[in-house]
Amino acid sequence: MAPGVRTTAVPGLLVVDLQVHGDPRGWFKENWQRAKMLELGLPDFGPVQHSVAHNGPAGVTRGVHAEPWDKMVSIVHGRAFGAWVDLREGPTFGTVHTEMLDEHTAVFVPRGVGNSYQTLVEDTVYSYLVNEHWSPTAAYTMLDLADPTVAISWPIPLDDATISDKDLHHPPLGQVSPVRPRRTLVLGAGGQLGRALLGVVPGAEPVTREALDLEDPGAVDMFDFSGVGTVINAAAFTSVDEAESPEGRRKAWAINAAAVAALARASVRHRFILVHYSSDYVFDGTRASYGEDDPLSPLGVYGQSKAAGDLTVSVTPRHYLLRTSWVIGEGRNFVRVMQQLAQQGSSPRVVDDQVGRLTFTTELAAATAHLLTTQAAFGTYNVTGSGDPLSWADLAREVFLAEGASPEQVTPTSTVDYTAGADRAVSPRPASSVLRLDKVTASGFTPEPQLDGLARYLHPTN
Repeated sequence: MAPGVRTTAVPGLLVVDLQVHGDPRGWFKENWQRAKMLELGLPDFGPVQHSVAHNGPAGVTRGVHAEPWDKMVSIVHGRAFGAWVDLREGPTFGTVHTEMLDEHTAVFVPRGVGNSYQTLVEDTVYSYLVNEHWSPTAAYTMLDLADPTVAISWPIPLDDATISDKDLHHPPLGQVSPVRPRRTLVLGAGGQLGRALLGVVPGAEPVTREALDLEDPGAVDMFDFSGVGTVINAAAFTSVDEAESPEGRRKAWAINAAAVAALARASVRHRFILVHYSSDYVFDGTRASYGEDDPLSPLGVYGQSKAAGDLTVSVTPRHYLLRTSWVIGEGRNFVRVMQQLAQQGSSPRVVDDQVGRLTFTTELAAATAHLLTTQAAFGTYNVTGSGDPLSWADLAREVFLAEGASPEQVTPTSTVDYTAGADRAVSPRPASSVLRLDKVTASGFTPEPQLDGLARYLHPTN
């Protein structure tokens, strides 16, 4: 039999057809071979414990238990009947899958799916790979083996089976509290992006600075990530020019680099998905546009600290790194300032030698939700508005036009002239902040044209 993976009616419950090599001496199989299993489509669930269980007589029936970890079950010796019931919160709650098991078959059981087994022959031996260490205090969700709504067709009637006293007294499906999904945390939830994320990411929970201060080097290591499946890090030090000062430099590296490295370590240790946001400032702007795999080449301290964070996130097994540019959300920002100046009849000087695309926080949050809900491939994704790149001066003219003012009131100037005479250090800006969007588009997310987003942002009811 060729190895392969079969899906089932229970989402995430996968049946693995194992290749067994036999000869007169007996047989051999690879029960778990990470590279081959991942190629077949199994998740990289990171087993940390291997347990083996033996049942003597035929008819031993284990109760329906949904465990707080993922597991992979297979038969070392003998034959068994397996029954799985989805006990997770959602539309497939109560869905059943059954399978005959022998040494040719393994089953990947995701967290929250109840599993039960009945031996069909004597001396049946099970192998369990799990990605949490077993604990006597672990909370299981149980289901009555004889629940009539689930109606499992046991090969050996339960009246003739060997069942433990505990497994005889579990609740029917109607009394089972569904297993809730792992929690999603949003760090920096009070910021413009954090607020947008809370509105679109299902079940997202805010984490305040008081609960987790990313400037504290040990805060992440001390934080309780139990029950957490996703951490979205929307916190960052974004004062680009202040980062050039001694105090700003320390803050930028503490929040954008050291704290991110701690989150990356925690992601590996606790196996949660880490979502992090990067910046066009990790590039020097000398190319016309940048893809996800272009080498990092930051010019200033802010960009350097963000690039350091990117590198640590990129080596975690389960991450989404969203690289963006010219982010616009609620509060004071370039667009709001230009809108106010247009309404006042002012004539601002605006640089015209920096080119890029606006990214509205609503769009960045929507892209995040898309990657998480579709379970897109982990990795780095550029996410900005789409359409033709524009300079800051071009965008200012668009704002003036939308406000009924003359675009000619905007005077273009160079970055050098604009920053001449500044009373503090000014960070160098990339001349081109254009990020290529092919990868995120291929994932099924189509970024909104930046001028459409600008019009909606300026006049949301139109």
